[in-house]
Amino acid sequence: MTEQGPARADARQNRARILEVAAEALARDGDASLNSVAKSAGVGAGTLYRHFPNREALVLAVYRAEVQRLVDRVPEFLAAEPPRSALRTWFAQLAALIRLKRGLGDALTAANHEVATAESYGPVIGAIAALLAAGEADGSLRAGLDPDDVLMLMSSVWRVPDGPQAERLLDLAAGSLRTDGPDPAS
Repeated sequence: MTEQGPARADARQNRARILEVAAEALARDGDASLNSVAKSAGVGAGTLYRHFPNREALVLAVYRAEVQRLVDRVPEFLAAEPPRSALRTWFAQLAALIRLKRGLGDALTAANHEVATAESYGPVIGAIAALLAAGEADGSLRAGLDPDDVLMLMSSVWRVPDGPQAERLLDLAAGSLRTDGPDPAS
């Protein structure tokens, strides 16, 4: 093995650890310092800055990684729960992630905020489509639901603070997708 092999593996591990620690730190405190993130990740500030030259780069990377992690978990949700329940669980976690993004919005320029939204849109729509297809296949969710419409409907959930009202809104929105829910033509 070359000397670059282990160094690259070590660098990837450092980057992953920084992202993991940063996600936790920023969720607790949107103003967490980069130095505190580096210290908690067990790396020096120079290592953090080699991977993420500024706060905005770190926040953007955290958001991208969290969205991808949630998108990648769709099969796990579908294996653990019936599709209708999996959809609700997945949307509850998406809402928490969007609330985190909104809380971190001050750390992103308007342009990078738009980039983060645009980059996550396709994977999120794909995940919703997979959840809807599974629910349609087992008969628990209405046929022909448009993932874009469902995403817009669910956006009401992350527009309110986490708590009882958000749970009620999630139940209302998810319930409207059921095959035994209200007929939209009535």
